[in-house]
Amino acid sequence: MSRLIILIGVLATTSVFAQGPPITTETPIMLGLEGNGIRTFGKLISKENATIYVQPIGIPYNITSKFQVGGIFPFRFITPKGAETTGGFADMTVFAKYQLYKKDGKAKTFRILGMVKQTFPTGKTSSIPAIGSGLYQTYVGLVIGKLTTKKGLYADFGYNITNKNASDNFLYNFSIGVPLLPHKYPQKQLNTYLEFNGNYVFDPKIHTLFISPGLQFIPGRRILFETSFQIPIVQNNITTNKTEYMVLLGTRFLLN
Repeated sequence: MSRLIILIGVLATTSVFAQGPPITTETPIMLGLEGNGIRTFGKLISKENATIYVQPIGIPYNITSKFQVGGIFPFRFITPKGAETTGGFADMTVFAKYQLYKKDGKAKTFRILGMVKQTFPTGKTSSIPAIGSGLYQTYVGLVIGKLTTKKGLYADFGYNITNKNASDNFLYNFSIGVPLLPHKYPQKQLNTYLEFNGNYVFDPKIHTLFISPGLQFIPGRRILFETSFQIPIVQNNITTNKTEYMVLLGTRFLLN
């Protein structure tokens, strides 16, 4: 039963919640498929002048029930229209999460986490187009979530600091998750999500916002499958090569 609780990703003192982690928003629950596991997904990004495919591999590890570390190792492939594909290993990220606040009740929980991410310029910049950004980036933010057996509300937001006189940016994500199957044992869950993913660049001022409906299936205690379709609703001050849509298809494994 304890492994089942870990898979679902929510631990409360009085009940187990029928909710998996959100798809494109950070989760405040550090157990389950967000800890001591592997997450990977393929993301297809369709732009006006190019198609981009990203395949990150995320490996989170729970040091304690309140402290998690991990790494994200992405591969990136860019195909400009009328040109050949350029690809390879992109910019690597390491991260840490720490639980700042937790309040559990009957069939509900509320969590706040602090999060720090450091991105290194490991992707090559000599190719055309470049695979990496060539920048060191440091992100500091908060992750918030309120979960019940009927729904999950999630949010994360933070400030991203860059070097080489590149612009800093503010990122924010919101998610609403609703289980579609009744809560029962053994667990088999089908969860639907409506998420919003935003990014505000300060100089020049560029604001993008995507709406991201998604679906998640948990067939057993060690694996889940998920998909999300992201559509831009705001692309302010972007005049060329706008994003048309993004499609995500992925899975998460529990290792132990």
